[in-house]
Order: sequence, then C-alpha cells, then structure tokens
Amino acid sequence: MKDNVVNLGIQIVPKSKTKDSYELVDIAIEVIKNSGVNYEVTPFETVMEGPQALLLKIAQEAQDQVMAAGGEEILVYYRIHASAERDIYMNEKVSKHRKNAI
Repeated sequence: MKDNVVNLGIQIVPKSKTKDSYELVDIAIEVIKNSGVNYEVTPFETVMEGPQALLLKIAQEAQDQVMAAGGEEILVYYRIHASAERDIYMNEKVSKHRKNAI
C-alpha cells in the first residue's frame, strides 16, 4: 500500500477519579482538530482522513494529551479502512445520508 488516504476511527475512553470524562475526550478532539486533517466527530468516535502514518501519530498525541491532563487510564479503540489500490474518503460513504441528518 502506498501512502493512500485512509479513514481511522478512534474512540478514547478515559478513566479518572478526579477528572470529567467528557472534558478529557474534548482534549483528544482538540488535538485532532488542531492537526489540520479532515475529521468528523460522532457520538461514539472521531473519524480522521489522511495518510495512515500521520493519523496514527495524531492518535498517539491525543492519547498522550489525555493522560497528561489527568486520565489515569484510557481505553483506545481504532478502526481503519484502507485500500491498496485507492484513497478512501469519508464523504463517499456518508454524503448520501447527510441531507437527512439531524
């Protein structure tokens, strides 16, 4: 596989006795937002679009920032959609459904 565009879904579930989980998740989303890649936040995960190596680097930074902000433990779930022959774009999967979105 070349440096094709992939989709990487990441769900970070922080555990902390002293910090609000949603605030910690917001820190991870802010890292993704500031990265400059295409992304979409959903109720269960954030999906990014770009070269896989870059997205994994961003995901690691998001994890590190959540831990630095007080996440004592985190559960991280990844899903990657990649192709050896073409780029994978979020829009081609969801654009037909967006006109009926909330």
